[in-house]
Amino acid sequence: MQKDDATTQRVARFVCDAAGAGRAEIIAFERLSGGAVQQNWALDVKLDGGAHAGSHRLVMRIDAPARVPESLTRAQEFRVLETMQAAGVLAPRALWLCEDTSVAGRPFFLMERLPGIAAGHRVARDPAVVPDRTRLARDLAANLARLHAITPSRVSLPFLPTRLARADIAHVRAYLDRVPEPYPVLEWGLRWCERHAPEREQTTFVHRDYRTGNYLVHEGRLSGVLDWEFCGFGNPLSDVGWLFAKCWRFGQHHYTVGGVAKPADFLPEYEKHSGRKVSADDLVYWQVMAHLRWAMLALQQCERHRSGIEPSLELALTGHLISDFEQEILALTQTKP
Repeated sequence: MQKDDATTQRVARFVCDAAGAGRAEIIAFERLSGGAVQQNWALDVKLDGGAHAGSHRLVMRIDAPARVPESLTRAQEFRVLETMQAAGVLAPRALWLCEDTSVAGRPFFLMERLPGIAAGHRVARDPAVVPDRTRLARDLAANLARLHAITPSRVSLPFLPTRLARADIAHVRAYLDRVPEPYPVLEWGLRWCERHAPEREQTTFVHRDYRTGNYLVHEGRLSGVLDWEFCGFGNPLSDVGWLFAKCWRFGQHHYTVGGVAKPADFLPEYEKHSGRKVSADDLVYWQVMAHLRWAMLALQQCERHRSGIEPSLELALTGHLISDFEQEILALTQTKP
């Protein structure tokens, strides 16, 4: 989205109408860092009249120019956030959805702007941001268990995909079959996961991107989880493996839980609140799956750049991470033939 006076005025009119206010004034309107798949903009809005009168700190979440196939639409993500609020999961409160592309060029929704820091390198490395790593790990574990208590029968989200281990394997393999370049290590990882896939799996709501960099830390505590665009129904342990995966530790590899904590800080709390056990084999398996899926997403991100629709050095460089993922897949699969 290109911000100009006309766009700002149209967004202000939308907010005014959606909030039932007499007048809406946008005090600040700036793009936020991060948001590699969608764009996030910070809005400071003053509303006169109506039930929402007063000053509000909001986030506009709007489609990026080039879409990632794995991502939900903004309307779908909006519905997911409404569901999370009802379930007591720590996440931003969704406020207003706009599907009229004449307002900002692409669909968007507005949500509350929660306090805190999300930048992964700061959360993982700065003791001023996370003075008590165990406490943050327990917050993450309890919140993830609350999220995994949501089952398909409890909510009406018919647009969400359901993929357990074998379906995830088939999904990644089908994507690699369409890519011109060969990736033999990824194919090896897929076959390894196929051979060691769990015989029986639970099906719950899964975030599919629950990791450091996608949650906010405020005064050392978890204040909310962000970026719900990849969620669906699947094996809850896939979220645990994603959080533990080496690619999300921001160099803090001695803290295997997202670069912020030790397994002993996270697993007992998750097991207590979720009622399920996480074995050492589970952690290895779902970390391999995490690196396979992230490799697929990295290739898709690179393609956004190569398509010419969204030229971006960040997207181009993402494709060069594949060798790191391949090394980790080889290291993990050596632990079990």
